[in-house]
Amino acid sequence: MATLGFRLSLLLLLLSAVGYVGAAGACSSVAFSSNRVYAACSDLPRLSSSLHWSYDSASATLSLAFVAPPAKPEGWVAWAINPTGDGMIGSQALIAFHQSDGAMVVQTYNITGYGSISKGPIDFETWDLAAESSGGVTRIYGKMKLAAGTTVVKQVWQVGSAVVNGVPQKHDLQPDNLQSKGTVDLIKGEVSLSGGTTTRKRNVHGVLNAVSWGILLPIGAIFARYLKTFKCADPAWFYLHVTCQIIGYGVGVGGWATGLNLGSKSKGIQYTTHRNIGIALFSLATLQVLALFMRPSKDNKYRFYWNTYHYLVGYTVIVLGIVNVFKGLKILSIDHKWTVGYIIAICILGGIALFLELVTWLLVVLKRNSENPAKPFDGSNSNGVQHPLSV
Repeated sequence: MATLGFRLSLLLLLLSAVGYVGAAGACSSVAFSSNRVYAACSDLPRLSSSLHWSYDSASATLSLAFVAPPAKPEGWVAWAINPTGDGMIGSQALIAFHQSDGAMVVQTYNITGYGSISKGPIDFETWDLAAESSGGVTRIYGKMKLAAGTTVVKQVWQVGSAVVNGVPQKHDLQPDNLQSKGTVDLIKGEVSLSGGTTTRKRNVHGVLNAVSWGILLPIGAIFARYLKTFKCADPAWFYLHVTCQIIGYGVGVGGWATGLNLGSKSKGIQYTTHRNIGIALFSLATLQVLALFMRPSKDNKYRFYWNTYHYLVGYTVIVLGIVNVFKGLKILSIDHKWTVGYIIAICILGGIALFLELVTWLLVVLKRNSENPAKPFDGSNSNGVQHPLSV
């Protein structure tokens, strides 16, 4: 029994040690060619990459190795320091890829915009640049002379899928690509991820718009179309409809404003269709709100035209809103369960609308028409022409 207990204790100790090594990160197990050794390393939280470095603070010399799989075998990988910001613009980059003859090369790029890039000198002196590729992973090696007294740098890393005529092409715009940036404390060996504020704003933007254009406005339309057919719900249906639409519009304006803010801080990253639908939504919804103040009385001869306009614009806003919510969910690339959840919510609202449609026609409209066939339901003129359901 004592021997068995000893063996169990030894096994638990071994498992704990393995767990500790795993928690320390896979970067510590990476071996490099030419006997390259680095004092610190960190598994970066995006793009399955890692950074390894040694830093001589006295001479401000950084020796580094960056490891990442390109998006495709013929693609590229990059690591950069941005001395002026925390994103792509201003980055002083090292980019590695296969040349036309199959040999690996590392070139320097001063990233000044979101268009095509050209190799050229960067703000830091570099030497001993090299790259190698094996097992689907690319390694960049090099040394950089930093400004005297530097202890923390802002890093940007990236991968791309193609190189055309020796020029790296644009990378994907997935969340991992857009959030692959942060800071490196060269002395403490600590790496932090930036971009959290932008991610939160994107999520807030998505929630506000999904709740407003995608849920509240359809509910308000259901109030107006179906509750009004019951005399006992008059005028409660009208106040429910207006309240729901005004709240939905207000929340939607908040979502639209966060979208504008995100767009202003993401120059060069455009979701044209999503943006254009958003602009159309805001414009049409604003017209709906303003039209409320110009709503003619029920006996006004222009009421028929106002009702027609109100329905057409209202249903257009609802359809565009739902479509744009789905486009936004795709852009956010969030867990599939959220998309499924929204689909379920829309299906529930659609089911309620279908049920109430049947109830309206079978139990109300047909009954009233059978009792008084000469008087069409809900507002006919002296010639017996039925007007649209009024609001």
